[in-house]
Amino acid sequence: MCDTFVALGNVTKDGSVIFGKNSDRHPNEAHELVLIPRATHPEGALVKCTYVHVPQVRETNAVLLSKPFWIWGAEMGANEHGVVIGNEAVFTKVPYDKDPGLIGMDFIRLALERTATADEALDLIIALLEEYGQGGNSTCFGKFFYHNSFLIADPSQAWILETAGKFWAAEKVQDIRTISNIISIGDHWDRASSDLVTHAISQGWCKSEETFNFSDCYSDLIFSKFGVGKYRACRTGELLHAERGKIDVPYAMKVLRDHGSEVDENWQPGRGILGAEVCMHASFGPVRGSQATGAMVSHLTPDQHTHWLTGTSATCTSVFKPTWIDAGLPALGPAPNEIYNTATLWWRHENLHREILRDYATRIKLIEVERDGLEADFLTRVEEVNAESQEVRAALTQTCFDKVEAVETKWLTKVINEPIKNRRPLLDRIAWRGFDRQVKRHPVSE
Repeated sequence: MCDTFVALGNVTKDGSVIFGKNSDRHPNEAHELVLIPRATHPEGALVKCTYVHVPQVRETNAVLLSKPFWIWGAEMGANEHGVVIGNEAVFTKVPYDKDPGLIGMDFIRLALERTATADEALDLIIALLEEYGQGGNSTCFGKFFYHNSFLIADPSQAWILETAGKFWAAEKVQDIRTISNIISIGDHWDRASSDLVTHAISQGWCKSEETFNFSDCYSDLIFSKFGVGKYRACRTGELLHAERGKIDVPYAMKVLRDHGSEVDENWQPGRGILGAEVCMHASFGPVRGSQATGAMVSHLTPDQHTHWLTGTSATCTSVFKPTWIDAGLPALGPAPNEIYNTATLWWRHENLHREILRDYATRIKLIEVERDGLEADFLTRVEEVNAESQEVRAALTQTCFDKVEAVETKWLTKVINEPIKNRRPLLDRIAWRGFDRQVKRHPVSE
């Protein structure tokens, strides 16, 4: 489960394109940040994606990826030309191909490595989809099969591509667009697979071309309903439209941290076995198994592409750090995996995140003000160095990552020392004890 949005230059504060995404995965499915430089490849080479090989191209772009540790592709990422892409799981009536193939995250990396505009990325994903289809398990914890939608943007434009097996429709974004875990394209699109409508009619999903609606005809209503994708897409859309003409990077971060309109100072993410917010928190129950395991906001102008990444789980407990592809990432230590390991950035942050969850209403207040202040300071510094050399910007990225590391260490001590005043719901405690046992993690305050 995820949420992705874009605001084009006609509705942002400074005329830039702003892209945002929360990547919702299993709460132990650690994310890693990876920067892969531009490369050349031998004629006739193959590239191994998550499960299958496809022909390699002669030259691939430099790409920045935020990805589940075990997947070749990425949940979200960017390339050196300013193309950014995020994907969503969508649930359809078209049978899922469970044999290993290309999964949604593979399409993202292939498009980022091989294209220079949103138009080209759209064309490539469609071509790959029509040639190879999509299939394979998309989690390392159990079995999870789905089809994919994509939001593809560059500094001047954006596209939505939604799929059901090899069937697809694409819509060019006009100003603000959000996607979640539903097919959102209805009876209007700019491009579509040639048999999109005729297949639906042949299956009895609609009676005629005049009555065809992509979402109504192709959606699996049960999974789409319980994933609460429609609510979350409407929520991000409402928030963005409310700031039309004033949308900026801090506001995009705020949208990704949203817990809904009815949140008060006593709100706890572990209440109930149904429901999900934009800033998603896992809990007990079959539809509460996803967690915002990473987040990204991209600020795209013709002259500069700045990508703000958490690299850590729970957007509300994380800090966005600025990066530029040409300036590189700091040394982040070993890549995380499915076993708790504080040598890694992602798992170190889990100590803070999971301790806050023990009394969210009380403990989140201990970090919120400083978290927002850190990001405000980083934003000011980015504005000062955006036109500077790679070395200057790389130094700032390093400084920001180091600062967050130091501050989170301080926050963890502060959080642990704060007495629990609002005991979390029993089922939530049971769920998170299970998540911890699965990765051999023991709460640091016990």
